[in-house]
Amino acid sequence: MRRAAAFGGAGVRRAAALGAALALLVGAWACGGIAPHIAPEGESSVRVAPETALALRRRLEGFYLRLAHRRFDTLETYGDAIMRDHFQSPDLFFDYYADLAQALGGAHFDKSRPERVEVLEFVFDAPDRARVLVRFRGFDGRPLRPGRRVLVRTDRWERVAGTWWIRPGRI
Repeated sequence: MRRAAAFGGAGVRRAAALGAALALLVGAWACGGIAPHIAPEGESSVRVAPETALALRRRLEGFYLRLAHRRFDTLETYGDAIMRDHFQSPDLFFDYYADLAQALGGAHFDKSRPERVEVLEFVFDAPDRARVLVRFRGFDGRPLRPGRRVLVRTDRWERVAGTWWIRPGRI
C-alpha cells in the first residue's frame, strides 16, 4: 500500500510538472516569446527571385517601422503621408487604419500605441502576392493591469506595376 501511494505521488508530481511546463509554453507564446507562423492556405507557397523578396522586405520595413511608437487615435498618425503612400487609394488606407486602430484598442494597448512592431515572417502565395505575419507589442492600458500586450496579425501585400501595396481586409 505504501508503494502504491509513493507511485501515485510520483505520477501526480510528473503530471503537475508537465502541466506547469505546458502553462509556461502557452504563456511564453501569449507574451510573444514563441513566434507563431503563417498557416498554410489551400495552395502552397511559391519561390520567388531574391530581388522580389528584397523589394518586399524593404517596403515592409518602411511601413511597419513607422507604426511603432505611434498613437492610432490621433490625427497626426491618421494624416501621415508616408504611411498613406503604402496604399493604392485613400479608401484602402482608411479601411486598414480603421481595422488596425480597432484591433489595438480591442487588445487594450495603452493609448492605442504599439511600442514595437516586428515582421515575423512573410510567405509568397504567388509571385505578386504575399502574406505577412506581424507582431505588435505594447503596454496594457487598462487601470490596475500592469503588463505587456501582444497583437499578432496577418496582412496581405500585392505587387502591382512593380510596387508592393498593402491590401486591407480579411484573409
